[in-house]
Amino acid sequence: MNPYEELANAIVLQAVKDYRLTDDEAELAEIERFFRSGWFGVLSKVDPEYLIRKLRKEKSK
Repeated sequence: MNPYEELANAIVLQAVKDYRLTDDEAELAEIERFFRSGWFGVLSKVDPEYLIRKLRKEKSK
């Protein structure tokens, strides 16, 4: 993996960690906006709606 891919993965993983650690609705909405953004599409090939559904399901447990 090249350094740019590692950086992109680190950015996405940090957003996922931040999502998991907060209960603030405004922050959750901001992170979800990031997941739906064009920037996220550049960083990752993961379907943002799939990721958001999975993270919301984790939080509801």
